[in-house]
Amino acid sequence: MRFLSPLVRRNPNPSSSLLAPRSWLSLSRYRSAASIRSHSRSRCADAFGSLRGEGSGRTEVFSAPDLAPDSKKGTAMAVVTKGVEEGSPAKRFWIRSQKEAVFTAYTPFVVCLAAGGLESEAFQGYVAQDVHFLKAFTKAYEMAEECSDDDDAKATIRELRKAVIEELKMHNSVVQEWGIDPSKGTAPSSSTTRYIEFLIATASGKIDGGKGPGKIVTPFEKTKIAAYTVGAVTPCMRLFAYLGNELQVFLQNNGNHPYKKWIESYSSRAFEDTAVKIEDLLDNLSVSLTGEELELIGKLYQQSMKLEIEFFSSQQIARPSVVPLTNPHDLKNRLIVFSDFDLTCTVVDSSAILAEIAILTAQKADQGVADGLIARKSSSDMRNSWNMLSRQFTEEYEECIEKLLSSQEVKAFDYDRLRTSLKLLSDFENRANSRVINSGLLKGLKLDDIKKAGERLVLQDGCTNFFQNLVKIKEKLNVDLHILSYCWCADLIRSAFSSAGCLNDLTIHSNEFGYEGSVSTGEIFRKMESPLDKVEKFKTIISNLSRDPKHLSVYIGDSVGDLLCLLEADIGIVVGSSMSLRRVGKHYGVSFVPLFSGLVNKQRQLDKQEKTPVWKGLSGVLYTVSSWSEIHAFILGA
Repeated sequence: MRFLSPLVRRNPNPSSSLLAPRSWLSLSRYRSAASIRSHSRSRCADAFGSLRGEGSGRTEVFSAPDLAPDSKKGTAMAVVTKGVEEGSPAKRFWIRSQKEAVFTAYTPFVVCLAAGGLESEAFQGYVAQDVHFLKAFTKAYEMAEECSDDDDAKATIRELRKAVIEELKMHNSVVQEWGIDPSKGTAPSSSTTRYIEFLIATASGKIDGGKGPGKIVTPFEKTKIAAYTVGAVTPCMRLFAYLGNELQVFLQNNGNHPYKKWIESYSSRAFEDTAVKIEDLLDNLSVSLTGEELELIGKLYQQSMKLEIEFFSSQQIARPSVVPLTNPHDLKNRLIVFSDFDLTCTVVDSSAILAEIAILTAQKADQGVADGLIARKSSSDMRNSWNMLSRQFTEEYEECIEKLLSSQEVKAFDYDRLRTSLKLLSDFENRANSRVINSGLLKGLKLDDIKKAGERLVLQDGCTNFFQNLVKIKEKLNVDLHILSYCWCADLIRSAFSSAGCLNDLTIHSNEFGYEGSVSTGEIFRKMESPLDKVEKFKTIISNLSRDPKHLSVYIGDSVGDLLCLLEADIGIVVGSSMSLRRVGKHYGVSFVPLFSGLVNKQRQLDKQEKTPVWKGLSGVLYTVSSWSEIHAFILGA
């Protein structure tokens, strides 16, 4: 049972945690951890709007009484509103583009380049194409300067244009080092051509909602074109500064990295300053624009990022790559993807949702709207009962984790000792579930209300998209999908995935409510309530694949309850920043590695043609991500 808020198992302030992994989603440096949590809570509250009869466009109250260890520091009632984006236009546009940035980073070209094994022919082809981009940027800056009516903006655009010219000179130096004759031109590829045509069309005023250059009749209209053009160029500069900064870690202990000069160029202070300069220019040019015009720039920014993904994805490499996982996957082998549900897929724990439904149902009974419901406690009694169960769970959970850590820390990964120790957590979960059943809290819930809540349940950003896209290629790639969850009510999970159009293509393993007709009796048919239950189900599913002896398993989870399955899988992926998961894992010798860094290391193994499997279960290594976009990029690609 996991009926507490996300903060029970997640570090309340992951940005300050010494255990928080270095992640490819550090792009959100512009956005505070507090604002992200507030946005998540806002989306959670929407799931209950239909049960209250409220619309989704208003301030709503989501009750989460004493759900976390930190709850003593604040009120039990959280008033939440729709998340409002903060920061300047350039910062907001970049935050919106996190998925595209991740997809670009996880392309085979970038991973092989970071690993240092990218063949020289592939890099030469990339550099030759990049020259066409830089020439287009020079032309676009020239056109933007002509449109701008502000002397300071004109001066900044001239500086940026000079920087591109300097970068072209750097490229000429690089291509000569790699044996390329710069005097021999290379035709632009189709992806390069699409990007250039988009950029020049934007600089000419040929954009959605804009006017062609021959129809620009006022100076103000021309200044808008300057803003649009800068909006189309800015993402490229920020993306390359970001990539350079993140790739520089792979130069450590590798002074002979073949692409050291390229990485150092884009990770330099000078290039970052240039990226900041064009972002400041975009902000200044946007001051006088309307909200509609700013949204248009946002669309241009997004389109530019998508064209960047297309460009990097189109780069031809000869060697095998570890990304995407489904690309080198032998279709004769089976790929089995397992995922936890609560707080791995969802924004809020399902137990909190079910408790909220129970309390709202009791409120209807208080008001005399019995509707044939089973006799039950008053809503205030239900609320008090939930408060008590939550506090008791929190206190005992923390005690249980401390007991798990009371033994001497192991020097090397010890799976057997970890499994034996987690029996303590299994006993605790069993007792906690019994208390919930005996409390009568879950008695009288209507199946229709549970299904409505599941339909409105907001999954983590990118989660729905991942499962929908995986389902599309499920048969082609010989993929099995399984959800392993402690959730008290599998109907809630079924409803959530049914609304996403994925229910018929995955198997759900969870607990079930008991019903009289369509109303819950308060009983839970317990099928999965502990780490040991989960791993036994996991191993049973794997063992039943005897007809497909060759298979690759992926498990995605977020908590201590997922730890054994994460380790048993060939690839264990940890979502989020659960402090308890990392503490327990580290105590028993588990290593946590950011997924991208892990992929670069695996690519190096593959480049060396090592005979050991690239992926292997019970290695003691788990891979951390901050979003489902990373999982999507790794398994499915862009």
